Amino acid sequence: MRTFSASVVAVGLVFGTVALAGCGRHEDAGPAPAVAEGERLTVTRAAIPDTKAVPAVIASRDLGEARARIGGVLVRLNVREGDLVREGQLIGVVVDDRIGLQTAAQEALVAAAEAEAGRARADLSRIQALFDQGIYAQARLDQSRAAYEAAEGQARAARAQRAATAELGTQGRILAPTAGQVLTADVPEGSVVTPGQSVATITAGPLVVRLEVPEAQGRALGLGQTVEIAGLNEGGVITQIYPAATAGRVVADVAVTGLDQRGVGQRLEVRLSLGERQAIAIPRRFVATRFGIDYVRTVGPGGVAVEAPVQLGPDLPDGRVEVLSGLAEGDVVLPAEAR
Repeated sequence: MRTFSASVVAVGLVFGTVALAGCGRHEDAGPAPAVAEGERLTVTRAAIPDTKAVPAVIASRDLGEARARIGGVLVRLNVREGDLVREGQLIGVVVDDRIGLQTAAQEALVAAAEAEAGRARADLSRIQALFDQGIYAQARLDQSRAAYEAAEGQARAARAQRAATAELGTQGRILAPTAGQVLTADVPEGSVVTPGQSVATITAGPLVVRLEVPEAQGRALGLGQTVEIAGLNEGGVITQIYPAATAGRVVADVAVTGLDQRGVGQRLEVRLSLGERQAIAIPRRFVATRFGIDYVRTVGPGGVAVEAPVQLGPDLPDGRVEVLSGLAEGDVVLPAEAR
């Protein structure tokens, strides 16, 4: 009985060992990788449009400045930012108390000069009558006539000076130089202004989209060139390229129809075409996006499909997308799997 039991135990151990070994070999083998099948595309470099996104702003082609012509106190400001004004409309009033005092002084001078001219006129009339009677000599008459003419000249000068002083007072009225929309009117009432100081800025002329590009890329701009504008249904045409570069940047104006006056100062993104360049681009159907990461299936060693993460650039007009990194020239890619 003991010999038989030992034999059974030994056989059981051998059988268990063989079974475990067989199970280990089955797990190590695993399923064979699938060979990539279907459409294939060999990656090559090709010429694609070279576009660049640049910032732009809606602006007026020209600006009008409503300036104070005299110094004084701004006693009234009739407009605010965003108001529409017509040419010649009263924007504000500047008052200088000294002008009033000068006007009063000129009024007194005019009165004195006219009184002196009246006296000289009366003297001349009497002397003329006495001269006609032979009482006064010609010299006395000539002296009286000269005194009258001098008094009349002084009266005319006083009246002209009074008119100039009165006109200086009317120059305190600040008028809109052009019709348009008020962009800035940031001088509060009661402020002291100087001659030539701007009180309000007003748009003048049609609205344009004004963009700035670095000097190197500005050389590629041309009059009549079309651009794409993000956020607008229509594109635009470059109508003005300013010759002077400011801080290393070239400024250009793009004409766009349908711009709203209320959009002045709004920032936009403009895409410019700067020619062509060599890059890797593949059809969009070859790219899959999962959890915010873009993948492309490539054919690896042995013909198996391998997924590789890629970094993409902007979409191209022909349905392709630029691949910035993750693919090299000569790689073979497969369409993205449907999920």
